[in-house]
Amino acid sequence: MEGVKRRVVALTIDGGEPPEKRMETMIRENPVVVFSRRSCCMCHVIKSLLATVGVHATVIELEEAEAAAASAVGILPALFIGGKPIGGLEGLMALHLSGKLVPRLQEVGAYVISD
Repeated sequence: MEGVKRRVVALTIDGGEPPEKRMETMIRENPVVVFSRRSCCMCHVIKSLLATVGVHATVIELEEAEAAAASAVGILPALFIGGKPIGGLEGLMALHLSGKLVPRLQEVGAYVISD
């Protein structure tokens, strides 16, 4: 995973925007978003697979207190591609093993074939 940069974003915003609203904004504005917890091994696998494929996902590491707000996105880890929920690790693996992950990433501009 060396050389692959991930953007890690905090959910806390000055000005009082609720975490649920911030999550919706992040999902809408970024082609690939992972809601994660540092202590979660499945979260690590999702981030590693995306990095191996060459995708620069927006990774949002939730603290335990913020994880309660994650009910807005469902389970953790939670992956969104092009604003659409993929689910957790099972959803990502299903896309990857079916050969649909890279085309889906290309559709949303998150994966560019290098020459």
